[in-house]
Amino acid sequence: MEGNGLPKVFVAQPVPGEVEAYLKEHCDCRIWRGPGRLPLDTLFSEVGEMEGVMLSGFKVNGELLDRSPKLRVVSDVSVGYNNFDLELMRARGVAGTHTPGVLDDTVADLAMGLLLAAARRIPELDRYVKDGNWQRGDNEALFGKDVHHATLGILGMGRIGEALAKRARFGFDMEVLYHNRHRKPEAEMALGVRYAGFEELLSGSDYVVLLAPLTPATRGMMDEEAFRRMKPDAVFVNVSRGETVREEALVRALSEGWIRGAGLDVYEKEPVPRESPLLGMANCVTLPHIGSAVAQTRADMAMLAARSMVAVLEGRDPGTIVPELR
Repeated sequence: MEGNGLPKVFVAQPVPGEVEAYLKEHCDCRIWRGPGRLPLDTLFSEVGEMEGVMLSGFKVNGELLDRSPKLRVVSDVSVGYNNFDLELMRARGVAGTHTPGVLDDTVADLAMGLLLAAARRIPELDRYVKDGNWQRGDNEALFGKDVHHATLGILGMGRIGEALAKRARFGFDMEVLYHNRHRKPEAEMALGVRYAGFEELLSGSDYVVLLAPLTPATRGMMDEEAFRRMKPDAVFVNVSRGETVREEALVRALSEGWIRGAGLDVYEKEPVPRESPLLGMANCVTLPHIGSAVAQTRADMAMLAARSMVAVLEGRDPGTIVPELR
């Protein structure tokens, strides 16, 4: 503590005015205002005296921690925290927080939208019309796949998974299977969903949506064997993390007809390389990682991240410390 006695923090991205006001009330803070994304060397030069850092997407590893000896908390403006080196943070006594809860409905909306877009070929047929290809009598050339009363398999039944299941069950009369590290009896009762083994879910679902966090156990979980287990008419959707999928296997699945189509918001490398075969596939809907990209949701995430950082610096439990660091 120096100067005004408030803890020093650095915020690695612009934040809404109310979030900035809150931070300035509780912290001696500096905020990156752009233009563009904060360069990594600038981040390194800023963290030296900081007790708290609020960021998104940057790796919290030895390279960063070595430059920030006073650091007490890193607040990630994200639900996923695979950018945290958890073992090293634990060893150095650095708390890590994330932003669960505030984006559940927003991401579930996008997952449902991707599912519908891939099933009914919405982006593909939008381009078909705009390119002047629509002719009377096209008929079967425009056919898609029904969503209502189909079977949805959800891989990863956290809050977002439950929000998606609610949309599927009560909005589209879908049967919902789920696979998770632990069974969720309360969700089964409330939503009418059914637990299934991984292989059973893949082979029994018309749609498979991946919502699992990226962990050593889930990295590459959707590989060639997994895609071959899916129905030939099935659609795969990923709104979790790109590294949960072996993209080479997905490309083969789409090009060789192992599955019908896919909807992707995340990729092994982001931004997705221009030479990726996925970008040339009409049966693959590709979005630029926009799961939580709604102004109010992003503002709510930033405020939760700010409150979490302040709570740790004030010696309080914010309730958002990632499980591995509690």
